[in-house]
Amino acid sequence: MEVEGILSALIPSWSSVVLLFCYFGYLAVAGSVLPGKIVPGAVLSDGSRLHYRCNGLVSLLLLLILLQTGVYMKWMPSTVIADKGFELLSTTFIFSLIVSLILYTTGLKSMNQSSSLRPHATGDFVHDWWFGVQLNPHFFGIDLKFFFVRAGMMGWLLINLSLLAKSYEAGTANVSVILYQLFCTLYVLDYFFYEEFMTSTWDIIAERLGFMLVFGDLVFIPFTFSIQGWWLLKNKVELTKAAIVANCLVFLIGYMIFRGANKQKHVFKKDPKAPIWGKPPKVVGGKLLASGYWGIARHCNYLGDLLLALSFSLPCGVSSAIPYFYPTYLLILLIWRERRDEARCSQKYKEIWVEYCKHVPWRILPYVY
Repeated sequence: MEVEGILSALIPSWSSVVLLFCYFGYLAVAGSVLPGKIVPGAVLSDGSRLHYRCNGLVSLLLLLILLQTGVYMKWMPSTVIADKGFELLSTTFIFSLIVSLILYTTGLKSMNQSSSLRPHATGDFVHDWWFGVQLNPHFFGIDLKFFFVRAGMMGWLLINLSLLAKSYEAGTANVSVILYQLFCTLYVLDYFFYEEFMTSTWDIIAERLGFMLVFGDLVFIPFTFSIQGWWLLKNKVELTKAAIVANCLVFLIGYMIFRGANKQKHVFKKDPKAPIWGKPPKVVGGKLLASGYWGIARHCNYLGDLLLALSFSLPCGVSSAIPYFYPTYLLILLIWRERRDEARCSQKYKEIWVEYCKHVPWRILPYVY
């Protein structure tokens, strides 16, 4: 019966469709009109570069104020997202399928020869649909890749806040729940505070927009990153003081590495001569940074990301593997992505990459991998 109930709950409803499109509509309008720093993106192969309005934090805070007003005025319950969780999951999944197919068909027909919109098709439908055929497709002036990742990150926080409200209603909000919610909230707020750093990430500058990114941003990020919150809603975990301290240390160390590494790379791309840890940066071949975190491991930011993912799961204890799905998946994903990055960099930089690997022999975790 429980399985039948879940399958029944997965059937999309009109209310879930309306909720999803109201959310996207708000993000489209807010992203276009709210004030924000205009950040130039990476220089593309044709010499052009996109510009991004980084107003995600303002958009998020305004959205939270509007939602809180709606709850206060009793226009909607604070648990509405959690109550419709399965419906929203299936609705968003269907939306991702439709959007990725539209991106595939319109991308193939594009006659635009700019780096952002020029079609890159192999002729293999599955490959082109999965990875996408255009680098930066737009819709009414909105950069869809930037828009979707913003929607996914905000959606993760909104699901968590709705789960927190549901936990308070059920009387299950204890230290474990608070730790999980605190870590995730700090992570999302930090993401949008440093949103301009996103413009220099591999996803934005190199990955084409296909089902892989659309699904990853709109479905995988909000609905799987929040698995721990769903699990804690049904399972009470009592943490020892030692476990609480250890969990906080994992989060802080992970954050220090993740944010520090991404900030160093972003600053280096803006100013290759900017000091790192108080010293002039060491650069291999005039292109590849080998100082700071990037002198410790070639993908040191992945290590920080993995520690943060682990910190989101540790509040759930060790009685079940379910809350550890996200860090386990992320480990597999990042190793796969690291291998792809290494192959691309080897092809792009050739002998410079070989020299860089001699200076920085470790891929992610020093002395281990």
